Amino acid sequence: HVQLVESGGGSVQAGGSLKLSCAASGYTVSSYCMGWFRQAPGKQREGVAAIARDGMPTYADSVKGRFHISEDNARNTLYLDMNNVTPEDTAMYYCAAGVNVRARDYVPPASVFGYWGQGTQVTVS
Repeated sequence: HVQLVESGGGSVQAGGSLKLSCAASGYTVSSYCMGWFRQAPGKQREGVAAIARDGMPTYADSVKGRFHISEDNARNTLYLDMNNVTPEDTAMYYCAAGVNVRARDYVPPASVFGYWGQGTQVTVS
């Protein structure tokens, strides 16, 4: 039974940093494509960052150079380091896992991820 639990969200001032975590159980993160998505009120869910099975990361243009995605295989946990945040980064952030996701040079669409966490809220003021 695959389960994803996000944590680390909260309120932060613009220009600050935040680190999100996603604890996975029921499988090993390195065997799946893992991703972070976000959804702001009234907007569609958008891909933020993903890490493929080969370890290659991809990022949305809006976060390149500011966010960093990583995995800790020993803890079976996915992370998202968010730096120099802006109010436009305010959203509910979701962790996702996908099986047999084709490698891409962009964040894969949400439709290819079969497993999702409940989300953690990030508010930037």
